[in-house]
Amino acid sequence: MTSEDHAGLPLSGYPALQEAVGQLNQSPGPRTVPGRTIPVPRSVSAAFGRTIALPYRDSEWKLDPPDAAGWRQAVADLAVTTAGMVEQIRERLGVTVTEGVVAGVPVFEVAPAAMRQQHQGRLLVNTHGGGYVFNPGRASLLEAVVIAANCGIKVVAVDYRMPPDHPFPAALDDAFAVWKAVVESHSPGSVGLCGGSAGGGLALATTLRAKQEGVPLPAALAIQTPWADLEEVGDSFRTNEWLDNILVSYRAAPQRAARLYANSHDLSDPFLSPLRGDLSGFPPTMLLSGTRDLFLSLTVLVHRKLRRAGVPAELHLVEGAAHFHYFINPFADESQDVFAEMAGFLDRHLTG
Repeated sequence: MTSEDHAGLPLSGYPALQEAVGQLNQSPGPRTVPGRTIPVPRSVSAAFGRTIALPYRDSEWKLDPPDAAGWRQAVADLAVTTAGMVEQIRERLGVTVTEGVVAGVPVFEVAPAAMRQQHQGRLLVNTHGGGYVFNPGRASLLEAVVIAANCGIKVVAVDYRMPPDHPFPAALDDAFAVWKAVVESHSPGSVGLCGGSAGGGLALATTLRAKQEGVPLPAALAIQTPWADLEEVGDSFRTNEWLDNILVSYRAAPQRAARLYANSHDLSDPFLSPLRGDLSGFPPTMLLSGTRDLFLSLTVLVHRKLRRAGVPAELHLVEGAAHFHYFINPFADESQDVFAEMAGFLDRHLTG
């Protein structure tokens, strides 16, 4: 036992803290909590603990370019760093990447080093994360590379258009065009749709669009920490604020990216915030988040709405994980555990 306990307070001071906080919270209303230092949990592996302990990336979460030119430069600068990280992971996993075009939209076909016979006819379409603003080109491939390798399935990653030059609905138009073309050339039962963060929201919006236009829906959805509502909806936007070491605070870069993407459209539009859409008739869905994720509540809310609509939906949470930790460190035991769950989920729901 150390000589300090709560945010540097001596152990002898804790009863006084307990009394003071108790007094502050005697009435109904918002909860007042003391300042705290949150340690890396002892319940995770050493490798995952190092990811949880990473410092904030100030070049990302504080990003606030003054104009379109500033956004373009920031996106380009970050893409260089991200693409380099993705390439290192790709090489380690032995995944191959081929550039292509589907329905006039640039895509990457990502194939694992080895594929079981029963997976030969299966395909996942991926809509990448990045706040609808970041990760153009090969910087978009983190999710596709990791999922292709761990699930043993081919992935088509959509390099959709993004702001500042192409705000909403360009990303949705591109994702839907690719989806429509894919299900015209493949058995719908053999094709799934996956996406994380903004890409998770886009995957849900693409499914809503397919439902509206009578296009076959995915046989399965694999959604990670979806940005399913562009407004500050959900408890974890505040409870995990400053604890999530990737997004850090909605009121910083995420809110700015939301405004840039929406381009003055009403944020309650279900194609921007699919949590507000009609999710009935959706395919079986696997949802993934972490206990420190700023978007944890959004993930939970999507899960509950799917369940109320009668959709088979699974919710998987990773201990200690902030936003996208399982992709940032895909080799940790915790990451391997949830990707094995994803592989099993896809095996159960994709045919061909």
